Amino acid sequence: MPKAKKPARGKKVAPAPYAAKTVAPKKVVNPLFEKRPKNFGIGQDIQPKRDLTRFIKWPKYVRLQRQRAVLFQRLKVPPSINQFSQTLDRQTATQLFKLMNKYRPETKQEKNARLKARAEERSKGKDDVPTKRPPVIRSGVNTVTCLVESKKAQMVVIAHDVEPIEIVLWLPALCRKMGVPYCIVKGKARLGKLVHRKTCTCLAISTVNPEDKPALNKVVEAVKTNYNERFEEIRRHWGGGIMGAKSQARINKLEKAKAAELASKMQ
Repeated sequence: MPKAKKPARGKKVAPAPYAAKTVAPKKVVNPLFEKRPKNFGIGQDIQPKRDLTRFIKWPKYVRLQRQRAVLFQRLKVPPSINQFSQTLDRQTATQLFKLMNKYRPETKQEKNARLKARAEERSKGKDDVPTKRPPVIRSGVNTVTCLVESKKAQMVVIAHDVEPIEIVLWLPALCRKMGVPYCIVKGKARLGKLVHRKTCTCLAISTVNPEDKPALNKVVEAVKTNYNERFEEIRRHWGGGIMGAKSQARINKLEKAKAAELASKMQ
């Protein structure tokens, strides 16, 4: 029998030296300051400051306007009211307000100064020449209605947040019937600022200077496309019906359960 080969003897590998242990420096504790951990259990330490916005008792007008906004989302809103949520786009609205800003009516101070100058001219013995009425934007529901019915209004601008909404609810239908371009913009306060008031329901542009006609025609074209020509579509489009997060989650859960039950029956 052949002899079994002995395993070759090699040099033994030296064991790795022990890693030198790093000694963490001891934290020096000052005996004067005793550690007192807080306990935020019931009847224990005072609670830390938290965001308590949800638990604040808000003023009644704040609660009412928030509840109203939620109701407008939940309830089905008829098309005649829902159309006021479709406001003019920002770019066109900027061009429109820039144009209307040129035709703001005079303030009381400006009127007094004009009449004073006219009186001074008369006192000097000159003939009384009545000042020519400049083209200005007309405000107020009654004035705008008269202009629309007589087809003198070149364009009507309505605020989206008139309260009560019944004041201007019928105005889009009248404008469409009389063939007057109309648009709905955000903010009765923005319209009010143009005519030196707090708020304003609607404005009408009746006349403009010849140099501003191209700008007005451009805005009118955009407005007609968005409102007058889409009237039939707007008339059928309901709003609201948006449920809250909890209701949506509950409906989704029921639908998932129904789908799972149907899938098990199919197998």
